[in-house]
Amino acid sequence: MNATEARNALYALVKRAEEDGRTTLIYKGQKRQDRVLLAPLDLLPAARKTEVLPSHVLSAAQKDFGDLVTRAAQGQPQVLLRNTTPVAVLLPADAVSATHSSDPATDAAPAGGAVNSPRNPERDSAPRRLATLGDAIGAVLTSDQAAGPLFGLSGLDAATGGLPSGRLTLVAAAPNVGGSLLGLAAARQTALVDGRKVLYAASGPNRADIMRRILAAETGGDYPRLKQGRLTPREQQVAQQLVQAPLLIDDGSDLTAEAIAETVPHVKDLALVVVDRLQSARSARLPLSGERLPDASQVLASLARTLHVPVLAIIDSDDPALLGLLDADVLVTLAPTDDPTKVQVTVAERDFGAIGSAYLQPDLLHARFLDAGAAPVSRAGVEGSARSLGSAVEQELAEAALPYTSGAQQGLPASVTHVLAALRTALTNGDPEALAELEPSLAEAAAAPPHLPDTAEGRRLAAALQAYGTAASAGTTEQPDAAAAQPTADSGQVPDVDEEYDGDGLVPGDEEDEPEGAVFPALRILKEAVARSKMHPIPVIRTEERDSGPWPLISEDMDGEPRWVHPDVTLTRVPHIKANGKRVRRDQLDVPDSFGKGVLCLIDRNGSYPSACSAVPLAPNKLLHTGPLDAFDKTQAGIYLIDIPQWNRTDMPHPLGRLIERPDEQGRVWVTTPHIKQLEKLVREGHLATAPTIHDSWTGKANESLFKPFYEATRKARTELVQVGGDPYKAYKTRLSIALRLLWPKRQEQRSPFWRPDWRMSMVAEASVRHWSVAFRAVQEGHTLLALRNVDAAVFWTPPGTPPSTYRIGTGFGEVKAKFIQPGEIIPEGDD
Repeated sequence: MNATEARNALYALVKRAEEDGRTTLIYKGQKRQDRVLLAPLDLLPAARKTEVLPSHVLSAAQKDFGDLVTRAAQGQPQVLLRNTTPVAVLLPADAVSATHSSDPATDAAPAGGAVNSPRNPERDSAPRRLATLGDAIGAVLTSDQAAGPLFGLSGLDAATGGLPSGRLTLVAAAPNVGGSLLGLAAARQTALVDGRKVLYAASGPNRADIMRRILAAETGGDYPRLKQGRLTPREQQVAQQLVQAPLLIDDGSDLTAEAIAETVPHVKDLALVVVDRLQSARSARLPLSGERLPDASQVLASLARTLHVPVLAIIDSDDPALLGLLDADVLVTLAPTDDPTKVQVTVAERDFGAIGSAYLQPDLLHARFLDAGAAPVSRAGVEGSARSLGSAVEQELAEAALPYTSGAQQGLPASVTHVLAALRTALTNGDPEALAELEPSLAEAAAAPPHLPDTAEGRRLAAALQAYGTAASAGTTEQPDAAAAQPTADSGQVPDVDEEYDGDGLVPGDEEDEPEGAVFPALRILKEAVARSKMHPIPVIRTEERDSGPWPLISEDMDGEPRWVHPDVTLTRVPHIKANGKRVRRDQLDVPDSFGKGVLCLIDRNGSYPSACSAVPLAPNKLLHTGPLDAFDKTQAGIYLIDIPQWNRTDMPHPLGRLIERPDEQGRVWVTTPHIKQLEKLVREGHLATAPTIHDSWTGKANESLFKPFYEATRKARTELVQVGGDPYKAYKTRLSIALRLLWPKRQEQRSPFWRPDWRMSMVAEASVRHWSVAFRAVQEGHTLLALRNVDAAVFWTPPGTPPSTYRIGTGFGEVKAKFIQPGEIIPEGDD
């Protein structure tokens, strides 16, 4: 390879040397007089010490590569660094050849480095390269940390960690479960979102099938209609925009594993190979079928290892015997569940076993999977109808960005491309949580827009970014500080829905529907959400039934809210005078010196209660006495009597919060479904030893979407009204608080369209569980939690200006505000 070619491929050559021990001969000059080897460090152990030889980071080495080749050829080895770590070395080729033609005894192991085994004089072969554990650790710590190609499904991506380079991943699913759609998901994510090249080897589906499935998944169009050739104008537009996407399809006849292996080396910058599909039943027209599959699998695995590319193959069977013969590196198995809206995915590594699992929601009408819990976009049976999620500004931004996120147009920074692609995915999937998570990144991109070409597409995207930036800026300037939302008699402020009240905070007349034209008719929306359910919910338990059955068992303590301070931290209630002159007491935390240097990071979570309404497990009908249970049934929801599980950690409160402070005489407590599900998850993850025994229960058929229409309307209204601010926003918060409290009015004289204490406490418990879980993830990542309380407040010990990364900073539901105070200062509340 000449020096120019080597310069262009330097990073790939270094990776080959580092990971595979491969040496590359590089020459320079018309007569090739300068000859060097780009070699692994094994050939020159002294290169591991950067102070001994000339060293160059890869970016600088690429710039001055010709000079480095000349110096190395003259006998001056040049060490190549990734950051500060040596990864390869340029050596004079003639010197290395002479060394390796010497006596085999000279191949002894250098101390502290990788070694070559002595050559067998009876065999004409190169010595085997051995690596020390230190070499392996160094390779892992200094290698590129970017994940492999993803599926674009957060739960599955978390379980797999991405598709690993150099390995064969096999997706196994029985026919009609949708295994091919996972191959398509990975191809869409890699080619259309990440803009990286994909080879799609289609053995079964043809290129037209693949195009229609991609179009259905990208636009939400009905796949059966697209198969008939009936495209809406928007679908035709999207199809044109996808023309330049880096997705190559091979659907030729006689497609064999060997043919795929011969093709791949000729595809430059290939990021992923998808083989769709391996057919378990023998077919004369499909070479990738029947008894030929084990050999084909070996060819594909060898292809992955040799070219260091991820290979994803789909097989239409989940037969363990057949899967064992294929011997893939990673096995992803899809299995139907009792819930027809969910498919369970299990991820296993060969010789290791299961490493993760996730649930997906089949959306076969649109040729895709969704993350479980993210409902498909409602089309109301109308072709090409508008999406039901997102403001007009967000919709236009997603549409304007499509030429760039699809790969048809180039020129956007990678970070902006990823954010805009994620916006399109969130809108298409109808995922309000993902949309809320994107708001800070979108606002940042709009505040500092990239330079765009003076084309129709560039001008449209520039205008859309400017419009989004204007809307986001207005929302920021008008966003009230939740820390100033503490209700006081003299401030006239309106409490946020997360604030605590004495009693239920309701007054006569609150139960009446809001008048026509009200800023936000929260109660009417909540009533309509419940009424539209096909499960015929019972919103009011009759008065004569409330003193028997499960209802006396339900209490406010079942919220599970924590009131916790780290055992090494001292909490003091100190006098404080508010701005209005009122004397109160506030918390002060004294942190021991052993915690090191830092500041108190105060986390304030926005809209915890309405956020919980997005997916809270409820029993819409009456609770029936189901007694002791052998195990928790995820199809049911209600209340459960359990033993308090042992929690040995001192850096986090008990998962059940203040529930553990009020056990019955036998040490048991009643909990709602969100806490049962939380404990089950902690058992699966190894944080609890065993699942709690359920000694008694009152349950009904579960539904997680009963309050979802209310959540969506609430979030949409907040997005609009927060920009207006003032009295309209105050009225919105007031009506939202009243509607949720009317689920369980405490005073007998208070009228209400609801009386479901189980609904109310499940909603509060769901908020508490989410609050605890995010804090726990932060602690697992190494952050120090000082205090956790209610459903919205946490205090961490962090470096200045550095909140835990597990929290999303922003003003939307589920996002948080972060403030920093010095040790010894009081923790402000309300209008302090």
